[in-house]
Amino acid sequence: MQNQPVKTVATPTQPVVVAAADLAIGSEIKQEDLQVVSFPAGVSPEGSFAKAGDILGRGLIVPVVKNEPILEAKLAPKEAGAGLPPVIPEGMRAVSVRVNEVVSVAGYVLPGTRVDVVATASPTNQPGDTTSKVVLANVQVLTAGTRMEQDQKDGKPMQVTVVTMLVTPEQAERLALASTEGKIQLALRNPLDQGAPVTPGIKPAVLMGAVRGPMPQQRASAGSSSGTGKNKPGQPVTMESYAPAMPTVEIIRGDKRATEVIK
Repeated sequence: MQNQPVKTVATPTQPVVVAAADLAIGSEIKQEDLQVVSFPAGVSPEGSFAKAGDILGRGLIVPVVKNEPILEAKLAPKEAGAGLPPVIPEGMRAVSVRVNEVVSVAGYVLPGTRVDVVATASPTNQPGDTTSKVVLANVQVLTAGTRMEQDQKDGKPMQVTVVTMLVTPEQAERLALASTEGKIQLALRNPLDQGAPVTPGIKPAVLMGAVRGPMPQQRASAGSSSGTGKNKPGQPVTMESYAPAMPTVEIIRGDKRATEVIK
């Protein structure tokens, strides 16, 4: 009994094309980017390919990691080519802005992450009117990386960090104005947080406590209401929930003090 040969059963397989390395969004697929592995017959992912030659030259519309199967849903149409254009949905635009390590949240802004854009500028060119305000919320980052540009001062090549975001045409206008008329800062956000809070912005005088500003925005707790009652329970408190503080002046007459609102 112990010397009986062990019977082996050959499992039917089928070829599946997978990524040979990590591939970025917009990449044009080349032969060296692919490899063919064997999957058990009948369990290959839907939309997969058996031959590498069937997808050469097509562009990726999502990032792909090593050994991940290449699916039809992850590829741009055959006539669309590669690069960013096939990735941009209809009605949207891709806008790139130059940033530094601080603006790009110390390198944590990566393709696929979502950010808020905070702009700092003065509408009157007066330092006292400088305001920081969230001008775009929940914006998707398409690409983030470095490129070489020519320094405007000495003409030498310099490395700059560029972040490309997916926005609507109206958001593209706001982003272009914010990056040219002032400074922008990216605020990284949780991808599960889909809210778009409305903020009043803040000026230096309010920041340093010299002038009383509006109450900071807070989130209403579930099962409770706040402000004027216009906000539903669990919803962010917006500017409608409070009125900005009016400027006041303190009047002292002898031993009596009074505060009057300046209208």
